[in-house]
Amino acid sequence: MKTIVTIGRGGTGKSSFTALMAKYFIEAGQSPLLLVDADPDQNLGEMIGIDLKETGKSTMAELIVDTFIEKGGTTVGVSPKERIESRIWANGLYESDNFDFMSVGTKWVEGCYCMPNSALKAALEHLTKSYKYVLIDSPAGLEHLNRRITSKVNDIYEMLDHSKKSIDHAKRAYRIAKEVDMQFENFYLVGGYRFPNELAGKAEEELKFKYVGKIVADELVDDYVLNGKSLLELPSDNIAFASVKGIMEHMGYIQQ
Repeated sequence: MKTIVTIGRGGTGKSSFTALMAKYFIEAGQSPLLLVDADPDQNLGEMIGIDLKETGKSTMAELIVDTFIEKGGTTVGVSPKERIESRIWANGLYESDNFDFMSVGTKWVEGCYCMPNSALKAALEHLTKSYKYVLIDSPAGLEHLNRRITSKVNDIYEMLDHSKKSIDHAKRAYRIAKEVDMQFENFYLVGGYRFPNELAGKAEEELKFKYVGKIVADELVDDYVLNGKSLLELPSDNIAFASVKGIMEHMGYIQQ
């Protein structure tokens, strides 16, 4: 099982990159996948055509509030991990033939979340063992991931745009990952739709991370996003998808 995390500033295309990675793994027969939306903006669900409320499911934050805050404490004889894990299976996990999906969400109330967060991490570490790949669309702060979801990942992809702030974001994200003691194997750079290819060498030189490619801008992708259509339904010869497929093949995730 490999865990892949996508991070970046808002608007760099990290959610669409995560969705197109999922499409690649699905078409390559690498199911089951787990897709996790850890970004407060909650864009990944829309990118893959899933509305949790319409499916009758809840976000992880909503389950934590209901399980540990509103109902209070723990049940005698039932550990916090087991308690939240059963709720995730029943109420927080959208399941399909090729992938499962969950969203961390943003509904928090006042109070200490140390115990609920620890319970959620422990439950997810157990749940994720049944998947070939776990793809996480994350917010900027990796401390959020470390605290609530996982402290161990394989690869982190930082999405770049054409601004200095994007370069600064990559530096900050890497520093935070080290500060919170997140364990990861690789930290890569990916050019978003607006990132000029000619800046790839400069980004590598300044950041000291490997640049692995760029997502090609495409009007059909824009149309799908604008109209809320799943990027998983894009034609397989779509140029944006082909660019992501090329990155994935270059990175050698699937061994022949």
